Amino acid sequence: MRRYKWTLMAVVLLVLISVILIPVSGCLRNESSGAYVSNNEAEQLAPVEIKEYEGINLSSVDDFRENSIKGPQQVDIENYRLEIAGLVQNPKSYTYGEVINNHQNYKKVVTLDCVEGWSATILWEGLLVRDLLAEVGPLPDAKVVIFHAYDGYTTSLPVDFIMNNDIIMAYKMNEIPLPPERGFPFQLVAESKWGYKWIKWITKIELSDDVDYRGYWESRGYSNSADLDKGFFGE
Repeated sequence: MRRYKWTLMAVVLLVLISVILIPVSGCLRNESSGAYVSNNEAEQLAPVEIKEYEGINLSSVDDFRENSIKGPQQVDIENYRLEIAGLVQNPKSYTYGEVINNHQNYKKVVTLDCVEGWSATILWEGLLVRDLLAEVGPLPDAKVVIFHAYDGYTTSLPVDFIMNNDIIMAYKMNEIPLPPERGFPFQLVAESKWGYKWIKWITKIELSDDVDYRGYWESRGYSNSADLDKGFFGE
């Protein structure tokens, strides 16, 4: 009888221990499926770059050469503002979140061709520049869109080119946020144009009537139209 009592006490003790340990282990039993699920919050892992999209082999974010005028820029996103001003009816200043969360986003595979002789094919994701321009209302005299970068770089494109084409201002490439060296928070995807039109670290979009405006490389002799089917040096 004594042995039976000790055995019964041992069973009760084991049951109590198991009841205590199950919650401590961070798992709960799903009554419907019988499976155990974690009650810990999921840890956020870094996004993974994709290498293929709809049958198209993509380049890597590491396939770009560093050729910016002042090296990769580190933009303080908490204080960042995208300003849209100049010849517009309603100038705007957006936070990063307002840009990416309050506008329709688009994806498109586009190849960047650099005058240095290399290229990179990337799945870009962002918003259309013309959607931003529609919000500020370009004035009739506005002929040129001037893009300004955090490092002082500038370039420009005709208003008609922006409005008549699906020109993306990207905040993702290959399904990951733009790394700082690639232009975070925004890079222009100036498709059909040479790479020096693909301005990075965009901080301001200015509408102007100055059709003779020349950006950083354009003022140094590079073609202002920058069409891929033409030479990039001189008009």
